[in-house]
Amino acid sequence: MLLLAAAFLVAFVLLLYMVSPLISPKPLALPGAHVVVTGGSSGIGKCVAIECYKQGAFITLVARNEEKLLQAKKEIEKHSINDKQVVLCISVDISEDYSQVENVIKQAQEKLGPVDMLVNCAGMSVSGKFEDLEVSTFERLMSINYLGSVYPSRAVITTMKERRVGRIVFVSSQAGQLGLFGFTAYSSSKFAIRGLAEALQMEVKPYNVYITVAYPPDTDTPGFAEENKTKPLETRLISETTSICKPEQVAKQIVKDAIQGNFNSSIGSDGYMLSALTCGMAPVTSITEGLQQVVTMGLFRTIALFYLGSFDSIVRRCMMQRAKSEIADKTA
Repeated sequence: MLLLAAAFLVAFVLLLYMVSPLISPKPLALPGAHVVVTGGSSGIGKCVAIECYKQGAFITLVARNEEKLLQAKKEIEKHSINDKQVVLCISVDISEDYSQVENVIKQAQEKLGPVDMLVNCAGMSVSGKFEDLEVSTFERLMSINYLGSVYPSRAVITTMKERRVGRIVFVSSQAGQLGLFGFTAYSSSKFAIRGLAEALQMEVKPYNVYITVAYPPDTDTPGFAEENKTKPLETRLISETTSICKPEQVAKQIVKDAIQGNFNSSIGSDGYMLSALTCGMAPVTSITEGLQQVVTMGLFRTIALFYLGSFDSIVRRCMMQRAKSEIADKTA
């Protein structure tokens, strides 16, 4: 009986693997495609632009710092595969005024054609204990990380739906999958992206437009280096429990998942586990993906409990060390 059940399960899984490609989105062809990357002057955004350019795409870089944009443009152009490719640079604050963002997207489309893929990479992180963070920090992070993704997406979505083709990528963070000490402002702005992406995917899927949410871990970027300058001890120790990724590795995975139309984009075994654990009612790209989530959920939840226990232990140790230091200072 057990052998029969096992044989049935194997046959069922094989059937799913065969049927899965039939319901998956058709991959987006990057050669000749117009890809817009916000936050494209450095870090993950610049690496995403390079990866798309290597595959024959035309690139529009959007960021605030014009000097950094021009430097990034020169670096990206070294990776051209034909002499027709173009890198267009536009300097604008994408979180400040929607009409400005709409205008620059129109300019880009007039020069390079309709946007085939939008990659929302612009963002920033500020860490600190909840009571130590200014209220303005919460407002600023929500503006940059959330509205800075809403505005460009809103500017391209109508044309994508009319053309029945398109990809929109939201770069969230693993801190957008679980809340961590010191990230009350940052995590909430990244969690918001997930809700936006899920609702938007349901709206645009009938138009052959697909959404990807990327959840990169700590990545070796200028933004990460800046974040570390003010990171609380607890946050830093928790972050050190995982390795730091290279932006090129993250970018390669994001572009691959976006081309395929995958809703989730994660890096490494920890990223895969987190995506499975937090999938909830998120869309799946294939039956196979859904089956993997169902099968692994229990095991991954067990592993996650050990992680959470470890994080709580770090916070308690830091609190005790701080208390001892305060006592020592008073008695000195």
